[in-house]
Amino acid sequence: MAKQVQLDENGYRKFSIRDCLAYAAGDLGCNMSFALKGTMAIFWTQFMGLELWYSLLLVIVQVWDAINDPLIGSIIDADRRQYKRNKFLTYIWAGSIGLIIGGACCFIPAPNAPLWAQMIIFVAGYIVWDAFYTIANVPYGSLLSLISSEPADRASLSAWRSVGSIVGNMLPMIILPFIIYDANNELIGERVFFAALLMGFFGFICFQFMIRNTEIRVDLSVRLNEEQPKFNVMAAMGNFLKNRPAVGATLAAMGMFLGMQGAATAVTVLFQSYFHNVQVSGIVQMFAMIPVMVFTPLARKMVVKYGKKELATFGAIFSLVASAAMIILPITPDGKGIVIYVVCQLVNSLGLGIYSTVSWAMMGDAIDYNEWKTGKREEGTVYALHSFFRKLAQGLGPALALVIMVSLGYIGADGGNQAPEVALRMRYLVAALYTISAALELIGLGLIYNLDKTTLAQMNADLGRTEVFEEKSLAGTQDDVDDLF
Repeated sequence: MAKQVQLDENGYRKFSIRDCLAYAAGDLGCNMSFALKGTMAIFWTQFMGLELWYSLLLVIVQVWDAINDPLIGSIIDADRRQYKRNKFLTYIWAGSIGLIIGGACCFIPAPNAPLWAQMIIFVAGYIVWDAFYTIANVPYGSLLSLISSEPADRASLSAWRSVGSIVGNMLPMIILPFIIYDANNELIGERVFFAALLMGFFGFICFQFMIRNTEIRVDLSVRLNEEQPKFNVMAAMGNFLKNRPAVGATLAAMGMFLGMQGAATAVTVLFQSYFHNVQVSGIVQMFAMIPVMVFTPLARKMVVKYGKKELATFGAIFSLVASAAMIILPITPDGKGIVIYVVCQLVNSLGLGIYSTVSWAMMGDAIDYNEWKTGKREEGTVYALHSFFRKLAQGLGPALALVIMVSLGYIGADGGNQAPEVALRMRYLVAALYTISAALELIGLGLIYNLDKTTLAQMNADLGRTEVFEEKSLAGTQDDVDDLF
């Protein structure tokens, strides 16, 4: 006999661990594709041989991002059709299909093709991947504010999204080095293409799980009538720039990704040429994720007690201290140096974990802030612009880092056999990139983002939403888990 589903006072299925796991699966699906971006620079510089051409092309394709993200976000906001399930879930379903092959399009192995052909392969492949990623990712981010209006529930969703993101990054991080590198720390480019196909298919399965287990509880039904004002993209973009919490959260996210994505190529070269063991890099970075996993179950109660802005700012300070320590401490090219590196990354990861577990809930609050100040609710556009700047950092970070690497002597054709002085420079470059990243996070969260605990309570009261935080564990109950099956 099927278990009876418990309903809330509005007739929706009660919020539970089922919602958290479903939302986590969505970011897992996104990151099974997105995590490959960390391999992109190594693939195109060491295997395809583009080097500085890759940096130039990566900047060029960000122009597509400038058009792609806000355009798709505005299309979703302006879409007034009634869908059987939900328009956001419908767009996610379409994007998840395209991502099966979209990621692999960025890794078509053709090292002997002419330069012009390689450039076309990269630009076309990136545009295909980016379009489908945006179609899935923009509405996915907007869903957080629709699944529940409860601040504590949103904190839970944000925390579990971080879990999905972590798992989605950890799996490729740990497994890929053993698959795509040989015993001499050299990349086997052909294997990357097939790995991307496999990850795209697994991501599709994760998206389907999310779609089937997501309950929309915030009623924002569109009223179809000819008198409704026409959607104005430029006005929505102007509102975003006036949305101080959105700007602060976006700058912090850009800082985080400048460190994570910008340093990714240098980190790979660090383990290839400085520590001389690229296969262990994934395991080392996995250990750095431990603090995030430890903090995630505590996020809800910590938000209740201290507030999201306050917690995130504290996390940014942790990251800044750890990153600066990486510059000062003697990280030598031996086991002792790896231990020091891991310890610094553990502390840095704790700071990132504190911020990342509440970052998406902060954007959900920023969407509410836009409604509070302008009277208009523009989830798609606000999130799309936030996503655009994140992706800008994800693209410009690696491009600028690669330019700096080349100026420091990095030669892509040498693969994992960089000169000792070049390898040493990579060690300091990694530390510097992490430090700049943490500083930007602190500025965005501590100085710009203005929704502290008191202001957030006032905003929720004015919008007629729940002010009281309900102290519950993120873990849920066995009954909640049984609801999944």
